[in-house]
Amino acid sequence: MSDTLRDQLLGLGFKPAPKPERKPDTRRDGRPQGRPAQARPQAGNKPGNKPGHAGKAAHGGAQGARRPRSQEDIDLAKAYAIRAQREKDERIEAERLKQEEARLRREAKARLDELIKDKALNDPNADIARHFPYGGKIKRIYVTADQLRALNAGELGVLQQNGRYLLVTAALLAEAEAIFAPAVALKVDPDAPAADDPYADPMYQVPDDLVW
Repeated sequence: MSDTLRDQLLGLGFKPAPKPERKPDTRRDGRPQGRPAQARPQAGNKPGNKPGHAGKAAHGGAQGARRPRSQEDIDLAKAYAIRAQREKDERIEAERLKQEEARLRREAKARLDELIKDKALNDPNADIARHFPYGGKIKRIYVTADQLRALNAGELGVLQQNGRYLLVTAALLAEAEAIFAPAVALKVDPDAPAADDPYADPMYQVPDDLVW
C-alpha cells in the first residue's frame, strides 16, 4: 500500500494493522528461554517427603550401628572363653574321677565280701563288749574271754561289712586290708603301748546301757 493511499485511509478513520507478536526464542533442549527448569527429585526423596528426610534416616542408621570391637575386647572375650572351657573340663574330669572311684569301691567291696564269706568268728554266746573307735564314733563287738585276749594280742581283728562288725583272724584281716582298707574297723598292734588303746584292758568294761 502506498503512502498516499495509507494517508487517505487514516484520514477516513481506519487504524493501522497491529504488528505481529515476536515468538520467544527456544533453547536447544526445547524449553522456552527464561522458564526455569523443573528441579529433579533427589535420590531417596519421594513425593510428599520433606527434603533431607532420607539423609537424616541414613545418619540415624549409622549412629545405631554397633561400635567395632577393639582388640582389648576381643582378647578379653577369648580369655573368658578359655577360662570357661577350662572350668568345664575340670568339672568333667572331677566327675569322671568320682565315678571311677565309686566303681573301684564297689568292685573292692564285692571282692571283700567274697573273701570273708562264712569266715567270721563271731560267737552268738559272747557277752563281753569290746569297744573301739571307728568312723569318728565308739563302736563295740561282743567277744568271749578267749577272743578278747586274742583280739588284744593282735591275733584277731574286726572288719566292718554292711553295718555289721565281724571278728576275723589277723591273716584274713591283712588280706581284707589289702583289698579294701576302709573296712578294717579294729587292728591291734601287740607291740603298741597299752595307753594307745584304753579299751584293750579286759578289766575296762563300759556299761551296755551307756549311750556313746
